[in-house]
Amino acid sequence: MTNQHPITPPAGLVDKWSEEWHRSEDDNTSFEAWMLARAAQWGADQELEACCEWVGCMFHGHKTWSDELRAARRPKPPSLKERALIGLSRIESTGEFFSDGMKDLDTIRRALEVMPE
Repeated sequence: MTNQHPITPPAGLVDKWSEEWHRSEDDNTSFEAWMLARAAQWGADQELEACCEWVGCMFHGHKTWSDELRAARRPKPPSLKERALIGLSRIESTGEFFSDGMKDLDTIRRALEVMPE
């Protein structure tokens, strides 16, 4: 019998994270904070996957409900195009080009730069 909690990262994964931290160039985050963030995210992901599996089993394999749960709890960040459109809307509604508007202009500029001719 083991005393390990079911949401404890395996030793191999902890070793991998340790190697990633040592290779990273993040001088502003301590090893402990970096590892804790990885472990918390991993644990949350394990719990989410267990919940999605349960939803799928309880509701006769309705995979879309599991997919919707996963999408709601781990939303994808908006694309550069979506961020540029949001920024443009904000500038249009406020007429402000300074402070946050400057960030919006930078985002719009980056979106335009990656567009094909």
